[in-house]
Amino acid sequence: MKQFILYNPLAGNGTAKEVAEGFAAASSAEAFLFPVTEITDYAAFLAQITPEDTLTVCGGDGTLNHFVNDTADLEIPCEVYYLAIGSGNDFLRDIGKTPDGNPVSITKYIQNLPVTEVKGKTYRFLNNVGYGIDGYCCEVGDELKAKSVKCINYTSIAIKGLLFHYKPKNAVITVDGKEYRFKKVWLAPTMKGRFYGGGMMATPAQDRLAEDGKLSVLVFHGSGRLHTLMVFPSIFKGEHIKHDKIVTVLSGYDVKVSYDAPAAVQVDGETILDVTEYTATAKATVKAEV
Repeated sequence: MKQFILYNPLAGNGTAKEVAEGFAAASSAEAFLFPVTEITDYAAFLAQITPEDTLTVCGGDGTLNHFVNDTADLEIPCEVYYLAIGSGNDFLRDIGKTPDGNPVSITKYIQNLPVTEVKGKTYRFLNNVGYGIDGYCCEVGDELKAKSVKCINYTSIAIKGLLFHYKPKNAVITVDGKEYRFKKVWLAPTMKGRFYGGGMMATPAQDRLAEDGKLSVLVFHGSGRLHTLMVFPSIFKGEHIKHDKIVTVLSGYDVKVSYDAPAAVQVDGETILDVTEYTATAKATVKAEV
């Protein structure tokens, strides 16, 4: 048996290589390390792996997003594990695990993933796709990263956006053919899991392993800046859904979110600029024991 270890050199504030090397040294199997930034042909990479081997991905939610998209049309011959060293760790949080330095099997979680289409391009997603203050935070965060190596405080960006900078949009949201119209939309993510944004429990009832594979759409809408800022912190405990006059949760298989002005969309934290609509499509899954 061989241990293949993929790591994102940028994850964990640049500590990913060190963590991966430590994990490899502690492995009882022969270990091979590969930075994901240098793999250009995943078909060739996977061809060297047998069913008896293991594959471990080291990084954060963004690393996982790139992995599931880079391997979308390929058969992975062995069990896949995840060693979380990211900052948000929403995927790990959603499956009831904590970043304790031990890899967890994720094979069942990366099968039959939903897809989103944004600006004519299709992506698979693990946690969510969405626009609103979340996309705005990713956009501003990317701009700050380009100027400095300091850690980005997304909570601070969100608060400043809610108070001053972000302008909510009007949206038309279609779920399984039924159309809903909302004014002053602050958030409109489509969720595969419950968590995103570094611990926000956007859709508390969402089950990523549900047999029907349905997605949940959170719509935070119709409120002014101060009211939104007062309610917003409750999203970290999933208690925002009690505010049903300004929070709506929809559920279905096919989702289309259209809005009246371009804005940034994020797919598992990866930013896409100047978007006016996105679609998301669920895929049925087989319930597995957690």
